Amino acid sequence: MREVAFIKQNKEKWLEFELAIFGKAKKNPDELANLYIQMMNDLSYAQTYYPKSKTVIYLNHLASQIYQKIYKTKRTEKNRFLEFFKTEVPLLVYDYKRYLLYAFALFFATVAIGVISARYDQDFVRLILGDGYVNMTLENIKKGNPMAVYGTGSNWGSFVGITMNNLYVGARCYIYGIFGGLGTFYISSQNGIMLGAFQYFFYEQNVFWKSVRGIWIHGSMEIFAIVIETTAGFILGASILFPKTFSRANSFKMGFKNSFKIFLSTFPFTISAGFLEGFITRYSIDMPNWLSIFIILFTLCAISFYYLVYPFIVHKKIQQAAAKLN
Repeated sequence: MREVAFIKQNKEKWLEFELAIFGKAKKNPDELANLYIQMMNDLSYAQTYYPKSKTVIYLNHLASQIYQKIYKTKRTEKNRFLEFFKTEVPLLVYDYKRYLLYAFALFFATVAIGVISARYDQDFVRLILGDGYVNMTLENIKKGNPMAVYGTGSNWGSFVGITMNNLYVGARCYIYGIFGGLGTFYISSQNGIMLGAFQYFFYEQNVFWKSVRGIWIHGSMEIFAIVIETTAGFILGASILFPKTFSRANSFKMGFKNSFKIFLSTFPFTISAGFLEGFITRYSIDMPNWLSIFIILFTLCAISFYYLVYPFIVHKKIQQAAAKLN
């Protein structure tokens, strides 16, 4: 069947799906489950015969939304909080995985810009980090502890202050996506360039390894969370700029709801990063290398698995469940 005929044959059914998603047509959980099975069949057909078509993207998006609608209306005794992180967020991340790719591409590109700029412009680091911070860090390097800045203040005071600041940065990165994604692009670029210049500064001072041992104990989750918040901001912006077959209002409503859930999912990681920075990073200079490396790799693997691997596992399970129902 040609794609045009396939679309024409199923157009009315897909419109019914949209009405169910946006609550304009009342459907009980059983009816929604039936719609989901039909949608998975259509999606499977489209993936087979029109793999590079926009129809596949459209159907995949609708299928994800219908699943969430089923979950929302289904009577269950499962822990809502647990299901949010276990199923709902991973499915959304899978559905919007290309925006995650864009966020990572921006991150690596801006970090590279920061490194190159710091290497070829001696004043760039001071411009980005400020004279006060650079001078203080140079003094700490002379004293043999380049990470001494993390040892100032009390553990709890540092934890609370750092966490609140990181949540604020992440919120800006996400909320500014309302400006068509440009605000998110700007904030994320700032952070990436600053990180690149920051790390090159320590490399230039021959204390790169000491800086890595300290910074990335908390930085693995903190920086990764910012990339996810950038993803959420891009989703929010795209919902305004590219409504596809939806009205712009409905597209924004759906984009805001889904992106906000992804943004909320970063909170445990951001808070954990704040805890590590307030209680652990300050002791990095005295830690054995193996312990620092273990903490860095463990935190990086944990957040990487959740956002890069687990969504594909959950999506595959949903497909298998739908196939069994069929």
